[in-house]
Amino acid sequence: MDQVLAGKQEVGSSAPATTPAPRIAVLVPCFNEELTIGNVVNDFRAALPEAEIYVYDNNSTDRTIDVALKAGAICRKETNQGKGNVVRRMFADIEADVYILVDGDDTYDAASARRLIEPILHEQADMVNAVRVATGKQAYRSGHRFGNTLLTTALSQSFGHQCKDILSGYRAMSRRFVKSFPALSEGFEIETELTVHALELGVRIAEITAPYKERPEGSVSKLRTMHDGFRILWVILLLLKAERPFRFFASISIVMFLLMVGLAIPLIVTYLETGLVPRLPTAVLVTGLAITGLLTLMSGVILETVTRGRRENKRMRYLSYPAIQVPSPKPT
Repeated sequence: MDQVLAGKQEVGSSAPATTPAPRIAVLVPCFNEELTIGNVVNDFRAALPEAEIYVYDNNSTDRTIDVALKAGAICRKETNQGKGNVVRRMFADIEADVYILVDGDDTYDAASARRLIEPILHEQADMVNAVRVATGKQAYRSGHRFGNTLLTTALSQSFGHQCKDILSGYRAMSRRFVKSFPALSEGFEIETELTVHALELGVRIAEITAPYKERPEGSVSKLRTMHDGFRILWVILLLLKAERPFRFFASISIVMFLLMVGLAIPLIVTYLETGLVPRLPTAVLVTGLAITGLLTLMSGVILETVTRGRRENKRMRYLSYPAIQVPSPKPT
């Protein structure tokens, strides 16, 4: 009898199952980064030895893949040109608990990676953005700085969040955020779409500051300041129409109503004085503006209802993935 009781106590005192350590993946989209990709892989291996480093080549014509393989990265290819296409493939293919997205040009500080993932592991944040702090005059050119400030302000005014650096290519994200992200952009505007997706889900966004270095000599930036800047601004307008349709269409409707009032006042004054409407084309234009403004406003109301349902679906998709479970520290 004593042996049976002892056996039961032994079974009941067995230690609970331990929570596995979170899987961390460093995602590096690359296009002709032969000169820098080796340093990027080595630096992140030193900063996060437990992480797996994935390099996705986007039709490079140099030795980017060879250098990345030699440095120990897991290398794959994406043939559809554009950073957004590469990120979409990465998010679909790679399974991890924490994702770090970084450019392969060796301008971002790998030593900051540990600080970047801390809010996700211990504060339940879903996206942590690295706000760039230039370490040299050529690291963050004045044109890029002005464009970033302009686009960041436009996004903040449109979606109601004071982000400091929406175009940063260095950020960490949780699994539930990544797997619920639709990734529709094809180029450098992918960072803007990531930020808007986080704002629409209402998840926690954190920011840290991180050094931003100059490109090594011989390395050429793929960013075209004016072209890509206009593309990003256009994406912000499209996202505003898609995610804030009432505000977008109501703004157009207000402009039409103001034009209508400005044109209608002289007609009304003339009619009250003479009983005549001498400018018939203007009267027709006023009527057309009134009808168009009303239809535009009603379109915004209807699309706002549709968008609310779509936003709820995205939120439910996000909630279908469990939160990160970090092992508790051993008691001292």
